[in-house]
Amino acid sequence: MIVKRRAGVLLHPTSLAGPGGIGTLGTEAYRFLDFLAQAGFSLWQVLPLTPPTAGDSPYSAYSAFAGNPLLIDLDALVQEGDLTADAIMGEFSDDQTDFTAVSLWKELLLRDAAEHFFARGHLPLLEEFWHFCDSNDWLHDYALYQALKRKYRGHSWTAWPDEIALRDPVACKQASVALGSEIGVQKYQQWQFWRQWQKLHNYAVKHGIDIVGDLPIFVAHDSADVWCNRQLFLLDSNGRPTVVAGVPPDYFSATGQLWGNPLYNWGALAESGYAWWISRIRHLRDQFDLVRIDHFRGFEASWQVPATEKTAVKGVWVPGPGEDFFRAMSDAIGELPFIAEDLGVITPQVEALRDKFGLPGMKILQFAFDSDAANPYLPHNHITNCVVYTGTHDNDTTQGWAEALTPAVRTKMATYLGVTGSDPLKDLIRTALMSVAATAILPMQDILGLSSDARMNLPGTAHGNWSWRMQPDRLTTDLAAEYGALLSRYGRHGGQSKS
Repeated sequence: MIVKRRAGVLLHPTSLAGPGGIGTLGTEAYRFLDFLAQAGFSLWQVLPLTPPTAGDSPYSAYSAFAGNPLLIDLDALVQEGDLTADAIMGEFSDDQTDFTAVSLWKELLLRDAAEHFFARGHLPLLEEFWHFCDSNDWLHDYALYQALKRKYRGHSWTAWPDEIALRDPVACKQASVALGSEIGVQKYQQWQFWRQWQKLHNYAVKHGIDIVGDLPIFVAHDSADVWCNRQLFLLDSNGRPTVVAGVPPDYFSATGQLWGNPLYNWGALAESGYAWWISRIRHLRDQFDLVRIDHFRGFEASWQVPATEKTAVKGVWVPGPGEDFFRAMSDAIGELPFIAEDLGVITPQVEALRDKFGLPGMKILQFAFDSDAANPYLPHNHITNCVVYTGTHDNDTTQGWAEALTPAVRTKMATYLGVTGSDPLKDLIRTALMSVAATAILPMQDILGLSSDARMNLPGTAHGNWSWRMQPDRLTTDLAAEYGALLSRYGRHGGQSKS
């Protein structure tokens, strides 16, 4: 059997260095890909690239199809003549992203850029723009949704006038005409995002790097997806959720996590042949080479909490579509390019569903050393068809985790690994790369040796997350050489094959 051993880096584009207060799809993204290729990494894992709702979480978006306009590289718009160099000068911190300040600043610039683009009327680019609009059937509804949201001062669609909230065809057509200019701005942003992402993705492929996207199983209630497809969700007659998603008490929270997303009407989805889901996954296949399914276990059963509850404690497990869903996906798109996020409360039924379709699961080394030899995250329990991580975006950085270890766990880990325990971060990185798992992925914070102040997300908290940014000039040739040697030593450099 030929096994391809690979290694990758987890880094969301918003965390890239560069001007403008937030990472983008511009110069620093290409520099990051150059670093990955130089070091021998062959995967780049990102978080969802969709436009986040309040709270800035990429896992709660206004659309499952649209791209985040904040990721658009403004320098590219200057080069194309839609903005001037002076216009994009802004003073922001390099340490963290202030999403509120960046959003206000960048939204105005993108609006100006769209107006200049349409006023210039450059025919080849206009033709490309209109082709993009005609080729994406989700785009007009999303642009109309955003235009209406702006018109109604940011209120959720359930607070809009009934004829618009319930999508009366005549009312929607009239709104499309009345808000045509704003709809054009929204479509321009999506076109620029898409063409910049495709250019970056093509650059990655040419350098031997596959990009791993992220698929949140649930969508936000205040989204174009729910507004346009109410029949596919468990809502009352006013469009409000009757039950919401979450997880029961676990490692991260004693009261569970109450996500608040509406839950799917799987019966209605099955009757449609899962058409909405097929469109969603085909769209992701056009963006990424592999896709991590966040909360995979929700396809076997989901934790449903009454919408009136304040915590996730009083929920129940309700069966999901299971095998029927994945058979439909396989029939529609062929080989399933998924990584199953199988963390948390995992039952034999969830494992059977994962294994029936040959999907690799996830092994998190930070979870490995707090129990006995049966712990599934310990390296001796890894299998080839899995992805090993030191930690994920929901964990503390490994350096921060190591600093908080109790003496007993630190000793237990050192004894298991046969090391002195003086540098748990380096020990865990080597352990991930040594694992029999075909794929190993390291968060960029761990590669840089950063502590807890570089943590990306603390589950169960609404604010202060997602804002970490990498400092400029950290992607050095020495760092690339260090990891190049490690990846070669453990058979992962550039995606090495092993007989």
